[in-house]
Amino acid sequence: MAIKRGSQSGGGKSKDTGSRVLASIFVFFLTFLAFSFLFVGRGLFATASSGHNELSTLSTRQDLDWRERLALQHLNSLFSKDVIDIINASANDLGPLNIDFFRKDKLSASWKVAGNKRSADNATSAEVTGEALKTQQEKSKSKEEHTSNEDNSVFFETPAILARRQLREKRREKRAADILKPDDEVTVKLENAAIERSKSVDSAVLGKYSIWRRDNDNENTDSTIRLIRDQMIMARVYTSLARMKNKTDLANELQNRLKESQRSLGDANADSDLLRSAPEKIKLMGQVLSKAKEKLYDCNLVTGKLRAMLQSADEQVRSLKKQSTFLSQLAAKTIPNGLHCLAMRLTIDYYLLPPEKRKFPRSENLENPNLYHYALFSDNVLAASVVVNSTVMNAKDPGKHVFHLVTDKLNFGAMNMWFLLNPPGKATMHVENVDEFKWLNSSYCPVLRQLESAAMKEYYFKAAHPTTLSAGSSNLKYRNPKYLSMLNHLRFYLPQVYPKLDKILFLDDDIVVQKDLTGLWLVDLHGKVNGAVETCGESFHRFDKYLNFSNPHISHNFDPNACGWAYGMNMFDLKEWKKKDITGIYHKWQNMNEDRVLWKLGTLPPGLITFYGLTHPLEKSWHVLGLGYNPSIDKTDIENAAVVHYNGNMKPWLELAMTKYKPYWTKYIKYDHPYVRNCKLAE
Repeated sequence: MAIKRGSQSGGGKSKDTGSRVLASIFVFFLTFLAFSFLFVGRGLFATASSGHNELSTLSTRQDLDWRERLALQHLNSLFSKDVIDIINASANDLGPLNIDFFRKDKLSASWKVAGNKRSADNATSAEVTGEALKTQQEKSKSKEEHTSNEDNSVFFETPAILARRQLREKRREKRAADILKPDDEVTVKLENAAIERSKSVDSAVLGKYSIWRRDNDNENTDSTIRLIRDQMIMARVYTSLARMKNKTDLANELQNRLKESQRSLGDANADSDLLRSAPEKIKLMGQVLSKAKEKLYDCNLVTGKLRAMLQSADEQVRSLKKQSTFLSQLAAKTIPNGLHCLAMRLTIDYYLLPPEKRKFPRSENLENPNLYHYALFSDNVLAASVVVNSTVMNAKDPGKHVFHLVTDKLNFGAMNMWFLLNPPGKATMHVENVDEFKWLNSSYCPVLRQLESAAMKEYYFKAAHPTTLSAGSSNLKYRNPKYLSMLNHLRFYLPQVYPKLDKILFLDDDIVVQKDLTGLWLVDLHGKVNGAVETCGESFHRFDKYLNFSNPHISHNFDPNACGWAYGMNMFDLKEWKKKDITGIYHKWQNMNEDRVLWKLGTLPPGLITFYGLTHPLEKSWHVLGLGYNPSIDKTDIENAAVVHYNGNMKPWLELAMTKYKPYWTKYIKYDHPYVRNCKLAE
């Protein structure tokens, strides 16, 4: 019994062990299948990313098992042929699609990404990132090549893939060429500089048209005229290009249209001045320009031609400005026909008078120091009459005013005759001839001695100096004949001319008096000799603008930033003048400047030197300057001034005078006077 039970028990154990072995084999088989499916699935996705062409080659491989063939069939059913083509094209060119591909900005030119502009500040970081991505791509590419070599993969390209690749390569080459294209920054800078120079040119010199003129700020102002002129500019450009390319017919047609536009424009300054045929001419010109653009337009050629025209116009403007300077200097030193006529007629009539009728009344007032005495040195009859008339008309007590007028022998008869015919009311008038001052000779006066020297005569009269409009403009103002006249230097000899006077008010002949000036005799000069209005606000009235501070005589004795002052209205204390020997100081410096090494010709530089430290500043309202050159003087300042001064080239008796300032001068002229009317002197 015991043996039987043992036998049964051992059989049960054998049966239990067998079942366990079978279970283990089954579990192992299931595990193997799971890993196989996992491996096959991963291979399928890798195979799909390799492209449709690779799929076709995989089907021919001898080592593929039934599981891979089954996976391929399922993949073809999941993706369309277009999707597989896209995956295949990307995989063949750049490897499997990944996020690095998009980070490197290698998208096709047809892709447009919003906000893809890089700033210059991010350029460095982008380069670093690009290098890192490039290294990563090379590693990935090496890995893929290694894998493909291990798998013995074979790639084939279809014609469509090859064409797309060639297209992308051409686009990359084009972008590289654009990057390597030479920069035109230098050319752009030259064009901008030329434009800025043209903007700075005075519009009065440019002529009747300038796009920078104030009246052209409004884009609708005279738009038709501007259009015609723009068409004419482009016509000239295309005419030049047509001749350059031997298109004679087109050049002739453009030239004809250009002449018609010029005739249509004429002297018109506004659209309302244009001829009725102007719109038709504009239309015809537009048609010709369109034809020329189609046949001749080349951006580089047109830009170059316009730049050349701009530079040429700029040079012409510079030349015209020099000519304008020369002509203005020439006009400033000439005598208008009317003034010459007036002086001649008055001179003739004066010498026809008997001697007893040539005398002025109230001669006893000439040396009375208790009266208000004026010194006026002039050879211009009309200008002197304005000074006297304006002073008397604005004086509170004209009977106490005495005018000492000195002229040259050529105008002595005219001056006498004018004031004999037009006496200044109750004021006293006296006219003298500078040539009758026998004490004023070359042995006493350095200026006269220098004017008689051979060097000075050569400077003024020899033809060796530049005489062209452009070359002679800079030195012409210093060769003005007024510097040869002793009338201009007589201001340094006031005590010698008027030895019995204590104070005298010096006036230029280009001023107008607008208020009573007797208050100037009450101004305390604090022991100074000269009372004048300073001009520190204007840089050209500093000492360094008039004197040669490279010379030690000047640099050791004067301050280059010292305030200048103005001639034209000056109160001189003749007692202090004599005490300080002002005339002797003037002679000393004039002798040192015989070779013009300290200053150029003129009376203001020696005046600044002679009265250095001896000038008392007056209030600016006494004397307002600049009406002969400055068009922007405040009208309030002019009207509140006691004296206005037309210093500069635009004298009020010349045609080049500024119109808005001229009425202050002309209102003191009697244009109905027979002499004025007969000589055709009009307002």
